[in-house]
Amino acid sequence: MRITPFSELKIRFQALQKLLQDQNIDGTILLQNSDLFYFTGSIQRGLLYIPAVGDPVYLVIKDYERALLESGLRHVLSISSIREFPLQLQKMGLILPQRIGMEFDVLPVQQFQRYQKLLPVAEIVDISPLVRKVRAIKSEYELKIMRESALIADRTYQHAMNIVAEGKTDLEVAAELEFFARKEGHQGIIRFRSFNSELYFGHIFSGADGAVPAYLDAPLGGSGLNPAVGQGAGYKRIKAGEPIIIDFIVAYDGYLVDQTRTMSVGQLPDDLQQAYADMVKIQDKLYAIASPGVIWGDIYRQCCGLAEELGYRDNFMGVTGAQVSFIGHGIGIEVDEFPFIAKGFDEQVLEKNMTFAFEPKVVYPGIGAVGIENTWRVTDNGLEKITFASEDLYQL
Repeated sequence: MRITPFSELKIRFQALQKLLQDQNIDGTILLQNSDLFYFTGSIQRGLLYIPAVGDPVYLVIKDYERALLESGLRHVLSISSIREFPLQLQKMGLILPQRIGMEFDVLPVQQFQRYQKLLPVAEIVDISPLVRKVRAIKSEYELKIMRESALIADRTYQHAMNIVAEGKTDLEVAAELEFFARKEGHQGIIRFRSFNSELYFGHIFSGADGAVPAYLDAPLGGSGLNPAVGQGAGYKRIKAGEPIIIDFIVAYDGYLVDQTRTMSVGQLPDDLQQAYADMVKIQDKLYAIASPGVIWGDIYRQCCGLAEELGYRDNFMGVTGAQVSFIGHGIGIEVDEFPFIAKGFDEQVLEKNMTFAFEPKVVYPGIGAVGIENTWRVTDNGLEKITFASEDLYQL
């Protein structure tokens, strides 16, 4: 079991504390699992209080013993209810905050109201952008885990090349890859921050199913098995000469990488081979223009412009009417972290050690999709590719 060291946690909460001080916020309460894991090393039920100055306090309802084992923080205390929060702060000599932050982007209204009653004189403000800003910059410790995730992604794709066959269903291939990845150490759970966003390992599609749109904010959706899920691999059988998308997320020791590769049984038609080559050109464009200080939205505009020049205006990043307004998304503990290579992000810039997945894809109704996706790190001078599986258009 990998335990996040205190030295790592300290860098994280001190980075947030600096932002709290800049915004004149006395402290923040964090409740969401991903944020708890990032700042405590554990996700036991309770709350983390990070004052603008001083040590954080992790107040745990269940399970306290596990929190002691998993968290490297100095102050891990047992409580029976959040009602004990003000008393515990007073016992530790901490002043009750007058201006306190909470995660408005993920916090249920009912939970917010409980804390509002608990701290009636405090002003509660949104801390989400500050938390996401801190989490966007990955440490060497985090990058090491993401590189280990990429090893599993490569082995999983190599396994896909051995098991994909005409006549198998997309579901069969997906299940075999999931089984393989789990044995390699995949944690199973993939976390999103966005409300109602869900994904199970990733998307495995062949032919026309790769062009079926779904509610998920992604270029591909798939028919899935039933309306209760409404996305993902279905019962369609693989046929020769059609594109097969292996869009697989690996989650290992808390951290994710996202990788897409395209293959086929037999040769693809020339136009689909060309479309794949053009998606690689758009990835090359990203590599040429992305570096610290570059605006997220500028990268999006330039890459979309290239897609249009190449003739994919109506099919880039989804079928007409279901196209998404992004090409890349931050990734780390969650799928949808900062930065977003997307429309409308015209003030935010890339910074060193941000990590993101970039996924140029072209989608044709009734035919399927081709594309590529890798997870990248921003370096001093440009980009480093974290995922590294072969990018050849593999035609079995």
